[in-house]
Amino acid sequence: MEHAVVPGMTREQKLSEWIEQYSDPILRTCYLYLSDMQMAEDALQETWIKAWKYMDDPSRKPVANEKAWLLRIAVNTCKDYRRTAWFRHVDRQNALEDLPPRFVAAEPADNSVSMIVMDLPDKYKQIILLYYYQGLTIQETGSVLGFSVAAVHRRLRKAEALLKSALERGESHE
Repeated sequence: MEHAVVPGMTREQKLSEWIEQYSDPILRTCYLYLSDMQMAEDALQETWIKAWKYMDDPSRKPVANEKAWLLRIAVNTCKDYRRTAWFRHVDRQNALEDLPPRFVAAEPADNSVSMIVMDLPDKYKQIILLYYYQGLTIQETGSVLGFSVAAVHRRLRKAEALLKSALERGESHE
């Protein structure tokens, strides 16, 4: 699906549609990536500003779908936040209780897995967040992160092995 504005739909209408449809999954991804709700909300707002700015840019390459394109903007925004000196000096310890109720998994076991995912190195956390949490395909995940399908497969398998190992060791953050 192309992310250009549909004929007869204004830019404002399209952005409003994206906000309605994708705010929750993008905010969840930003939170899991940044481990800070305020920063995640800021990253979400910046994502919408960037989407507005580039939605009609003819020099931009099309991606597989709107969600993948918006998630790419969000992930890159989160990466920028993580590069700041301020971010590196702030205690990133958090709990899933900081998330609004609609973002928290219903089962405590799911929350434990989420905490383990949050502790993964970024290169593995990104793959898990996009593939499992956001339901993107391998190709879409590669498009968001700028990786080949083979690289996504390798990182996904490594991330799964790290998660399996942590679960077998009985690591829990409850």
